[in-house]
Amino acid sequence: MSKTENKIEVVPCSGNVFADLGLPNAEEKQTKARLFVAINEIIRRQQLFQAAAARRVHVNHPKISALRNYQLQGFSVKRLMKFLDRPGA
Repeated sequence: MSKTENKIEVVPCSGNVFADLGLPNAEEKQTKARLFVAINEIIRRQQLFQAAAARRVHVNHPKISALRNYQLQGFSVKRLMKFLDRPGA
């Protein structure tokens, strides 16, 4: 019985997984993802429930739910930056 070599091609990461996957608007997606991480960290650190977080940034509860679940669509970079600019953020 002969052994078959399974060769796996390893490609270095560019630092942007969205670009590596060939997705459109990769830079914007990466920026949004980083902002989502920062906002979610604030929510976690301040131990906010989603309803309280929604009131703090003046959005409805479903938007906070989408943000907590990293659903990038429906959020602009500008809007996410405003979330971080709110008092208490």
